[in-house]
Amino acid sequence: MSTATAEATTMTQTWQPLCTKADLVAFSGVAAWIETPEGPAQVALFYLPGHATELYAVDHHDPFSGANVIARGIVGDLSGAPVVASPIYKQHFRLDDGQCLEDEAVRLRCWAVCFKGDQVMLRA
Repeated sequence: MSTATAEATTMTQTWQPLCTKADLVAFSGVAAWIETPEGPAQVALFYLPGHATELYAVDHHDPFSGANVIARGIVGDLSGAPVVASPIYKQHFRLDDGQCLEDEAVRLRCWAVCFKGDQVMLRA
């Protein structure tokens, strides 16, 4: 199963601590390693302070280039939705659902993520 097109399953997911708020960079991405029921994965965390939703977690793997680079992408806003532009071929992915805006057949996997105090918690 490709993580670029898979939806997160909730059957055996658990909340796990990932990092602290101090590890995040406002309006930018940070890459992290997580353990999932399917095995290890890389996730890109985006912290957008002051927005209705401040924290997002999507695949770090770019399905177009095959490289783990999404956390290094440029964060922006297209049509009112927060997006990240892949740093290689510049496709835009919505942070709320991982959908690629240039190719409707491609979507990044998304994870539930939240703050618990200053701790970043991710369900995987």
